[in-house]
Amino acid sequence: MIKEILDKFFKTTQTTPQPKEPPISQAEVEALINAKLKEHAATIENVVAEKVIEKQNAGEDDYKLTSKQVEYALSLIDKVKDEFELAIAPTELTVKDLNRLIAYQRYKNKGTLINLLKKGVLKKK
Repeated sequence: MIKEILDKFFKTTQTTPQPKEPPISQAEVEALINAKLKEHAATIENVVAEKVIEKQNAGEDDYKLTSKQVEYALSLIDKVKDEFELAIAPTELTVKDLNRLIAYQRYKNKGTLINLLKKGVLKKK
């Protein structure tokens, strides 16, 4: 009996069975790569779309004006009525437009009026 035990310890003939994995074909590899590339492209498109939306929302001063702000903007436009007139409806004015008009009044910088011309808010007489 001791001999059997010693034989078991010293003569281990048991081998652990290695699981046999089938070889992967070239078509399977290409299919996996294409799937990963499509997944990666979709992720990139989503990230880019989110960044564009974020950028539009973050830097957006295109909020509509209240009635008092519209009156104030019209009074500022009246001060430059010798050269320019309003090209859009007063209700279409935005906060950004008002800020540009205020900047012109404060600093007398014609560049702000040129920006309003380019945007189509003002037009020359």
